[in-house]
Amino acid sequence: MPAPRVETIGDVLDALDRLVDRAVETRSRLGYFAAIYRQVTARIAEGITTGAFEDGPRMERFDVSFAQRYLTEVEAAFAGGEPKTMSFELAARAADSSRPIILQHLLLGINFHINIDLGVAAATTAPGDALPTLRRDFDLVNEIIAALVAGVEEDLAEISPLIGLLDVIGGRHDEEVIRFSIEVARAQAWRFALELAPLEHTDWPGPIRARDARVAHVARAITNPGLLSAGLLVIRAGERQDVRHNIEVLARTDAPDLAEVAARATLERAAPPER
Repeated sequence: MPAPRVETIGDVLDALDRLVDRAVETRSRLGYFAAIYRQVTARIAEGITTGAFEDGPRMERFDVSFAQRYLTEVEAAFAGGEPKTMSFELAARAADSSRPIILQHLLLGINFHINIDLGVAAATTAPGDALPTLRRDFDLVNEIIAALVAGVEEDLAEISPLIGLLDVIGGRHDEEVIRFSIEVARAQAWRFALELAPLEHTDWPGPIRARDARVAHVARAITNPGLLSAGLLVIRAGERQDVRHNIEVLARTDAPDLAEVAARATLERAAPPER
């Protein structure tokens, strides 16, 4: 079955609802990130309605472009098709394994979708010299993602009660890991958009393949984190193994307050921009 073509943010929400339902029914771990991403999209839709973005119609086009790439990849995975990117292929392969912990699945979703798709969507929506005009709304989208995913901490502790061991075995706390990953991905996504925006679309495949190779390297590091692997096995042993239940828990993560998110984005924009 081909991926649904989405034209409005309402279409995106409907498609994500079906995707999450399908993941629940099939007990696919791809549903972990999908559940969070659905909440992100709902907050973006709310922001468009309430005027949180500088250009609501443009933001809807941005969100549709961003989501379409994700939906295409996930539908291909469910249908047994060929992924378009190595970075998603690695995330899908991990989803078929019980070895990665839930946090690793979330990080793999963040990795492939933000590190590639966000930059492509930005350059598609605001090509050429128009790209700088998108920067404020781009940052606000990323703050919504960061705030909502960071808010998963309490829910993650319910289904992964030993996640706090990350502190003991040398990693960061789960919220800090996710926040750090999104901040790094956001900066890199903007640089990638700057690389693509001046180019003709016919010249995009080369840079996208090169970007995918780098992002796939990150995915491999997430999946096989060296010395941390033994400690992650301990964390996994304490996790709930009911994929359906875990998706449902992640899907109820509380939405961030848009006013607070916008204020944080304004503060971050006061800092020197990433180039």
